[in-house]
Amino acid sequence: MPDNAASEAKPAVTTTNGAAAETRRQRMRVLISALGMLPVLLILCIGFHVLSEGRFFTGQNLGIVLQQAAVNTVLAAGMTFVILTGGIDLSVGSILAASAMAGLTLSKLPELGMLWLPAALLTGLGFGVVNGALIALLRLPPFIVTLGSLTAVRGLARLLGADTTVFNPSIPYAFIGNGSLTLVPGVASIPWLSVIALLVILVSWLVLRRTVLGVHIYAVGGNESAARLAGIKVWAVLIFVYGVSGLFAGLGGAMQAARLYAANGLQLGQSYELDAITAVILGGTSFVGGIGSIWGTLVGALIIAVLSNGLILIGVSDIWQYVIKGLVIIGAVALDRYRLQGSART
Repeated sequence: MPDNAASEAKPAVTTTNGAAAETRRQRMRVLISALGMLPVLLILCIGFHVLSEGRFFTGQNLGIVLQQAAVNTVLAAGMTFVILTGGIDLSVGSILAASAMAGLTLSKLPELGMLWLPAALLTGLGFGVVNGALIALLRLPPFIVTLGSLTAVRGLARLLGADTTVFNPSIPYAFIGNGSLTLVPGVASIPWLSVIALLVILVSWLVLRRTVLGVHIYAVGGNESAARLAGIKVWAVLIFVYGVSGLFAGLGGAMQAARLYAANGLQLGQSYELDAITAVILGGTSFVGGIGSIWGTLVGALIIAVLSNGLILIGVSDIWQYVIKGLVIIGAVALDRYRLQGSART
């Protein structure tokens, strides 16, 4: 009898241990998912601080990092809306340039100069809505539509400035590009560019996580056919997300115009779409749609800014910076594929 009792107890103990191990694994997966790429960001910051002999964690350099991250954060926020639906927007860099050119051109007119900021935003919104309409109503592939827009809108940006650089050293609202919001007088401040970027992230989070529209965006990305059968107006959701992407690109153009007091239709915004896409994927949003968070996108944008800043601090040449950024893009896509495979296994 004692032998029988012991033999019956062993499977129960084994089952209990197996359940406990599975619970621990699930908790670890939840923790890793919650932290996302934040540990990578912290490791990069510490590593660059050590390699640059203590020059990274200085007030001046951190302010530069925040400024460098601001525009990409805004673009990546709009890109997050698009990628959550399973789409892509390759035109944000060109839309940014066209919006900046439109705004700066208007700012030089004495009677209309104060309207340059709304003009930049509306320019971006208009291009975004056109992209969305072509994709949603004509069922054209997002990659092809936005690739065409990348070229066409870049051409329009050049036309707006007669293919020259437009300057306006007295542009209204210039403080948003070069001023800072004082947090503690004489001690701490934060660039207005960073304030705008954080507000964009907050508003995006509220839309995605606290509204029915946000639920619909995730649903379309998860399964467009099922979302349509559930009564969701997929066409309206798609026009909205591409409109948001265009609007945020327009805001990015306004931020750049206010920072530089100038814009060039050919050069401004070149390759910005790649940085935005990389930030979104690094932040945990999946290329297939339906998975991701706006806070992860913020972390991804900060990683891109820290990487750019840190490589300059430690003296890496411009050529190798391109190589490293390219490898980061490939790594981001590989990470997305790994996350998808992990989700399928669990």
